[in-house]
Amino acid sequence: MPKNYSPTTPSRRHMQGYDFSNLSPVAPLKKLTVGFQRAMGRSNQGRITTRHKGGGHKRSYRLIDFRQEKMNIPATVFSLEYDPNRTSRIARLHFADGEKRYILAPEGLKVGDTLMTADRTKLSPGNRMRLRNIPQGSMIHNLEIHPGKGGQIVRSAGMGATVLAHEGTYVQVVMPSSEVRKFHGDIMASLGQLSNIEHSSINMGKAGRQRHKGVRPQVRGSAMNPVDHPHGGGEGRQGIGLKHPKTPWGKIALGGKTRGRKKRSNLFIVKRRKK
Repeated sequence: MPKNYSPTTPSRRHMQGYDFSNLSPVAPLKKLTVGFQRAMGRSNQGRITTRHKGGGHKRSYRLIDFRQEKMNIPATVFSLEYDPNRTSRIARLHFADGEKRYILAPEGLKVGDTLMTADRTKLSPGNRMRLRNIPQGSMIHNLEIHPGKGGQIVRSAGMGATVLAHEGTYVQVVMPSSEVRKFHGDIMASLGQLSNIEHSSINMGKAGRQRHKGVRPQVRGSAMNPVDHPHGGGEGRQGIGLKHPKTPWGKIALGGKTRGRKKRSNLFIVKRRKK
C-alpha cells in the first residue's frame, strides 16, 4: 500500500510515497553501477524530440541483465534494491559460479530465494524459461521479441502478461494493454508479475517532486497564441474550434492511428487492444 504523510503543508496533504520497508539496506554494487549522461529529450543532433524533459536529480545507472542467458546455474537472491532509473524494484543475484548480476524483481520474490534459467524449470516467481514450456494462464514479464535478444517488453512496475494458448510453434499472449499477440515458442520469459504494483496509484503531491524526476511543466495549447499551437487564440476561455484535438504540428492527437498498415509485425497481432 502507498505510504500517506501527515498534512503538515498543503502539498503534503495528498502526497503519497513508496513503502521501502521490504528493500535490503545495502549500497548498489559498484561493479554493476555506471555513470551516464541523460539525453534530456534531445536527439543526436541536439534538437528536442521529446518535450517536457530535463533537469532532475543526478542518477547512477544499474546494469540490468535482461537476457539472463546463464542457463542451468542456480542463483541466490542476495538483496532487493531500489533503482532510480525504472519503476520496478531490482534484485541482486549471486550465482553458484561466483558471478553477480541485477535482474528485475517480480512481486513475491524474497531474499534467500533460489532462481534458475533453463529450458524448463520450476514455476516460481523470477525463474526464466522457454515460452513454449510455460503453462496456459501463467503470468510472465521481461519477454523477448526475438529469441536470444533479451527481454524488451513487459518491464515496468506491476506489469504482467498472461499466456493464453499454445498454437504450434507460436504462443498467444495477452499483453498488459489487452492486445493478444503471438510470440515464437523459443523466446525466453520470466515468471510472475513485476514488483512495485502501487506505482500507478501514487499521488505526487507537488510539482517540485516531478521536477526531481526530470519532468518539466507542460503548457496547454489553448493557453497559447494561434502562431504557437492549433488550439491557441480566442478571447477568454474558448473551445479549440476544431473537430479533433491536434499536436503543435497539426496532426490528430487523440484517436488518430499511427501504426503503419504494412508493418511486418502486424501478422503477429491476433486481437488489437481495447480503446
